[in-house]
Amino acid sequence: MKIQESAEDYLETILILKNRNGLVRSIDIANELEYSKPSVSIAMKNLRENGYINVDHKGYITLADSGRAIAEKVYERHTFLSAWFIELGVDPATAVKDACRMEHIISAETFDAIKKHVNHLKKER
Repeated sequence: MKIQESAEDYLETILILKNRNGLVRSIDIANELEYSKPSVSIAMKNLRENGYINVDHKGYITLADSGRAIAEKVYERHTFLSAWFIELGVDPATAVKDACRMEHIISAETFDAIKKHVNHLKKER
């Protein structure tokens, strides 16, 4: 299930927009990420052809099961790491920026170990 970082960002953004607005179109993704509409269109075509998203006849985008699994994994990492960094005293803007980079490169083993450790510390409080 290894895909490029940019594809993970697109899938995560679709998940976020779906949760926020209910419906997602390419223009919504372009606006959210501040990317050009042609760049987003190319990315959506690639994601659709690889089975990560579905696009209906009206242009609404939904995550296929494989795309949802990736999006949820990346989003969990992003939210968990951001919150943890902020709790450690990192400026929120820096925490979000750093988490966004790390969410793509951290291994499942390392992320699970960090999550287990942080949750253990929270239980001790």
